[in-house]
Amino acid sequence: MPPRTVVLVEGRSDRTALHALATRLGRDLRAEGVEVLPMGGVTNTRTFATHYGPPGLGLRLAGLYDEPDQEHVRRGLAAAGLSLESVDFFACHVDLEDELVRAVGVAGTHAVIADQGETRSYQRLARMPAQRDWPEDAVLRRFFTSQSGRKERYAAAMVDALDLDRAPSPLRRLLAAV
Repeated sequence: MPPRTVVLVEGRSDRTALHALATRLGRDLRAEGVEVLPMGGVTNTRTFATHYGPPGLGLRLAGLYDEPDQEHVRRGLAAAGLSLESVDFFACHVDLEDELVRAVGVAGTHAVIADQGETRSYQRLARMPAQRDWPEDAVLRRFFTSQSGRKERYAAAMVDALDLDRAPSPLRRLLAAV
């Protein structure tokens, strides 16, 4: 089945989290005609929106983005003749990792890290001078981005660990829209 809805996300970890939450909710996005496309960064919004978003293609466009990047998203959509208000795009307050840490909680996030066998790696990072005085949630988010592939692996693990009633609002709202 060709897609009827295209969901644009910044990267692979966003796609992984969205699919993981959909699965936990009993949904198969691909079978429903929803294709989730990682753009390889928010600066590629223009390219993807221009390719998938113009009216007349018969595709519905939706997306997920980080609130600090809203102007990049707004400009990218405008290049395709769209506005942020005309499509189902949802903002993560800081970023997806922030949303997941808040949903799972700091203690729950430490439990996920322990389950992944990476407590010592996390502790080493947390003791480094650059992070030593950071708030715990910021260190956790930094940990997820400190190694290639870690964001994507933890996106799934964090979604698996969360109480569905506490699923991040941007993810829930996006899934409800598609």
